[in-house]
Amino acid sequence: MVDIDLVKVDKSARKMYLIQGDKIVKWYPIALGANPKGHKLREGDKRTPEGSYTLDFINEKSRFYRSIRINYPNTRDLARAELLGVSPGGQIMIHGQQNKAGPHPSLSRGEDWTDGCIAIANEQMDEFLSMVPVGTPISIEW
Repeated sequence: MVDIDLVKVDKSARKMYLIQGDKIVKWYPIALGANPKGHKLREGDKRTPEGSYTLDFINEKSRFYRSIRINYPNTRDLARAELLGVSPGGQIMIHGQQNKAGPHPSLSRGEDWTDGCIAIANEQMDEFLSMVPVGTPISIEW
């Protein structure tokens, strides 16, 4: 398998692209936070953050089938939250489906259901983690 240079998320299209050099190697349909439009501002707003981040930690013991963490909040997010007097939230992941719950119908119906994470099918999560190493940059845009 090929190591990916960049993960790019297009929230408006509900797609996540794996990019090597200038070539899209793979893409996945995704589900987002239940309130997907706009940048995450605070804990509990059910938004998926927008901006440039890094995938920094694989969690094999999540309540979801495998996950990799997005390093949200970054320094800019922390400063914005402090200015607003709110908690920015955290633990934003790319993950599979909830353990023991079976496939979430959102992946076939295009519905958003997470608390701000990016969800894909379990089989896709296995493939994703085989291609995307910790330390890979991720760009998330509307």
